[in-house]
Amino acid sequence: MPSSDRILVALSGGVDSAVAALLLQESGADVEAAYMKNWINEDEIIGDCPWEQDIVDARAVAEHLGIPFRVVNLMEEYRERVVAYLLDGYQRGLTPNPDVMCNRDIKFGVFAQWAHDHGFDAVATGHYAQRRPQPDGTWQLLEGADPNKDQTYFLALLEQAQLAAARFPIGHLEKPALRQVAAEAGLPNATKKDSQGICFIGQVKMQDFLREYVPDQPGPIMRATDETLLGEHRGLHYFTLGQRKGIGVPSNTDGKAYVVVGKRAEDHALLVAFDEPEAPGLFTQEVSVHSLRWNTPTPPEGVRELEGKVRYRDPRVRLQFAADPANPTRARIRFTEPQRGLAAGQILALYDGNRLIGGGVYA
Repeated sequence: MPSSDRILVALSGGVDSAVAALLLQESGADVEAAYMKNWINEDEIIGDCPWEQDIVDARAVAEHLGIPFRVVNLMEEYRERVVAYLLDGYQRGLTPNPDVMCNRDIKFGVFAQWAHDHGFDAVATGHYAQRRPQPDGTWQLLEGADPNKDQTYFLALLEQAQLAAARFPIGHLEKPALRQVAAEAGLPNATKKDSQGICFIGQVKMQDFLREYVPDQPGPIMRATDETLLGEHRGLHYFTLGQRKGIGVPSNTDGKAYVVVGKRAEDHALLVAFDEPEAPGLFTQEVSVHSLRWNTPTPPEGVRELEGKVRYRDPRVRLQFAADPANPTRARIRFTEPQRGLAAGQILALYDGNRLIGGGVYA
């Protein structure tokens, strides 16, 4: 059925959001486009941040489709809500996820409010995710049809109101099919490579970003089993649990590699152990989560059997969810199988089958 909604598409300059705009236009929706200007690396001191080219590409797509285009400046909000969160987390020894917070606070927060204030009914993005209407007027959020591209993990902290005002036009497509749609429509960015950088910061390696904005605090690298001093690091913020590469400690004579198993704040010690199942602190079966948010009108209560994604690329795993009766934003999680390298500050996305229902932050 043709749509009469007035929809603002967040064009990033990439092919996914371009096809999202194309499909909405073909559905009959009143479509306009905007590029969210969230970050400018003017000094080019931390890598390639191709925002100017992205704007050129986004504008070219809009012109090809014949839809209005504008640039929405959200730099101040992005710095306050995403960059500050990112830097504060790393300074406190956490492993924050800026992409999840960008979706919650910027794309489907500030940007969605901007769209609403300017008369739009919804915002659309190029996420590989699917909405499903319910008889009571609410919406469910399902994994994207392409298992290799599903991005529901990054939407784990959205709430129902945000989901109701969101559109995910490409969620039913697999990436090769999407590329074909783009090519057949003659979209100018049909063959453009996917971005792999921090959300709207660009092709920036996290270590380069942290090196520029978080002061180094050197400390010892110690073997967790016996406190043997193995070396020195530049700062705990460069490391996360489960990390194997870039530690700065060579393998032993038997070829066993070290892995990060802990970060000790009081003496800035980086704790490592040989990468094996019995490494202390490497595998976790029980963990607490906080800052829970739900997109379902009936959040789980008491003890429930659910599934979760402990990281973006990981498959769903079975878990037991035990709500905190004294605090609805906290819960205790027990995984059926121990999970590797769970770091405080990372996101746990919670699922009921292939339906994302919410998420929280590892304590």
